[in-house]
Amino acid sequence: MGLPEAGMNFKRFAIYYTPPQDAAWARFATRWLGWDMAAGAAAPHPDIPDLPRPVSEITATPRKYGLHGTIKPPFRLAEAKTAGQLATACATLCAELAPVRLDGLQLARLGRFLALRPMGGEEPLNQLAATCVRDLDSFRAPASEAELARRRAGGLSPAQDSNLTTWGYPYVMQDFRFHITLTGRLPRAELPATEAALHTALDGMTPAPFILDALSLVGEDDNGLFHLIHRYALSG
Repeated sequence: MGLPEAGMNFKRFAIYYTPPQDAAWARFATRWLGWDMAAGAAAPHPDIPDLPRPVSEITATPRKYGLHGTIKPPFRLAEAKTAGQLATACATLCAELAPVRLDGLQLARLGRFLALRPMGGEEPLNQLAATCVRDLDSFRAPASEAELARRRAGGLSPAQDSNLTTWGYPYVMQDFRFHITLTGRLPRAELPATEAALHTALDGMTPAPFILDALSLVGEDDNGLFHLIHRYALSG
């Protein structure tokens, strides 16, 4: 996907992992969430039996973000920077970074929501994410006092508060956990049935091994929906 001629008029940007669009699990999970970032359009939900509520309700919270794993969380562009400069920096950085190979992806519970999580050692992936957070941070506008207060209201550890102050988000660096969100926060009573239905639907589709060989620059529109701007191969 090329860069728009007139610039990228998004209110926030982020660096995500987005899977190859031709992967079966990615096609399914995109429809499951109901938003196709690459097409910039709604995707029809699949018909999944034995769910405790409609897919549209289960996925309402994560839908706007699209199918992704966060690498550098959403940020407003610094005043002195342009979207074109950010795109160039992303291309340069991804040309220097090597792909990361993990054992696979598996469905897991993170608190009261469901996500795909890596199998096996995650240190190379954690290092890649830390590099992206650090090396692209000059493009991030400082978090406002209101943003800082909102994050702190949920309760943060000293390390998470330090991350928030330094990087604009608590769950980076040593507190980073790569995940591909598939649901919103679910009632505890609905977790087992939702998890079982997703396990069945994803059976035989989740990648093993899981090779993260590209990163994506994405942008958030005025409606809060995220769009794929460009997917950069990791070629270092």
